[in-house]
Amino acid sequence: MTTVSTPVETARSSQRSSARPGTDAPPPRAARRAAIRLGLPLLSLVVFVALWQAVVSLKLWNETLVPPPGAVWDAFIRTSTTNDGVRGYSGKFLYEHFLISIERIVYGAGIGIVLGVAFGLVMGLTPWVRSLFEPWITFLRALPPLAYFSLLIIWLGINEEPKITLLAIAAFPPVAVATTTAVIGAPRSLIEAARSLGGSRIQVIADVIVPSALPEAMTGVRLAVGVAYSSLVAAELVNGLPGIGGMVRDAANYNNTPVVLVGIIVIGVSGLVIDGLLQVAERHLVPWRGKL
Repeated sequence: MTTVSTPVETARSSQRSSARPGTDAPPPRAARRAAIRLGLPLLSLVVFVALWQAVVSLKLWNETLVPPPGAVWDAFIRTSTTNDGVRGYSGKFLYEHFLISIERIVYGAGIGIVLGVAFGLVMGLTPWVRSLFEPWITFLRALPPLAYFSLLIIWLGINEEPKITLLAIAAFPPVAVATTTAVIGAPRSLIEAARSLGGSRIQVIADVIVPSALPEAMTGVRLAVGVAYSSLVAAELVNGLPGIGGMVRDAANYNNTPVVLVGIIVIGVSGLVIDGLLQVAERHLVPWRGKL
């Protein structure tokens, strides 16, 4: 007896045959997107290094100002190894300078972030506190780090205290402003619904306002870490060795441009890595972003 295939069965059969191993099936869309996300940055890096080498080869600038990529690589090797009995740069390897700076960032930015989140929550919930302190936070945010670092040195000395304080002050305003804005912008419908169901003020804050504010607060945390990172060289301006910012500053005093570029590259690449880790943490901590 002959069986007649329906069009639906024919379509399913063709789909199964196209999905068999060994056929020329197109790659999944997610894989293509991942390849593009990885390939484009690598391509831009290759183009940048090629243009850099071309500028050096054409001698458009003096090599003291713009050293070739090979000189920067040599400086990276020198600062990471022992040469003529000298460990790295100024007695410390590059990774040691980096870890010391990261420790300062963790303490300084950590203090600023914790205070910024707490203060932003209070300002968002209490209008008179916001009116009182918001101009001061805006004033502080507008100040460049070098404007008050000398004052911190006078007050706190030249050890770790002024560096950590500077990084904390730099990280505080972005988090405070972002958290305040997020708390004010909490969905009124959800707040009224929680109140109508008998929720107390504490319950409304804990179950509605804080969860809705967390996504923007996490954005403020990312901004704060970036601001603290950009203030690293200023924080290590005085007595910054060992430290990656202090290494950059010291090398600049001796026109050692390759070492300066090594420090800048380390700061930039590590900043990208840390921001990527914060984005991953944000996706796990606040998966409801954009869904409220």
